[in-house]
Amino acid sequence: MKKPVGPILRMGDQIEDVIAAIREDNPEQEIEVIDRGSYVRVQGDGRVRVTQDTLRAYLGADYEIRSFQTMMVSFAGRVITTSDEIVWEKIKRDAPEGELV
Repeated sequence: MKKPVGPILRMGDQIEDVIAAIREDNPEQEIEVIDRGSYVRVQGDGRVRVTQDTLRAYLGADYEIRSFQTMMVSFAGRVITTSDEIVWEKIKRDAPEGELV
C-alpha cells in the first residue's frame, strides 16, 4: 500500500460490524485490518469512506455517524466528515516535501 489512509478504532463490541461496513463501502480496493490489541488500524490505499446508511445496515437503524467518531481514536490521512459519511484521503502535496498545501 503506497498511501495508507483510514481510521484507528478503539476495540469494542461493534468493531467487526464497523470493519464490514467499511469493506462494503470500498468494494474497489483491499481494506487492510491491523489488530493491535486495544485498537485496530483499518486502512486502504489513497481513499477510504464509510456511510451512515451502511453503518446502520450493520449496527441498527438508529445508529448515528457521530457515534462512529467516539470509536475513532486517531486516523491516517485527511478526514472529511459530513452528516452522512466520513472519508479519509491522502494528503495532496503540491509543495516540496514537508510543506502542506
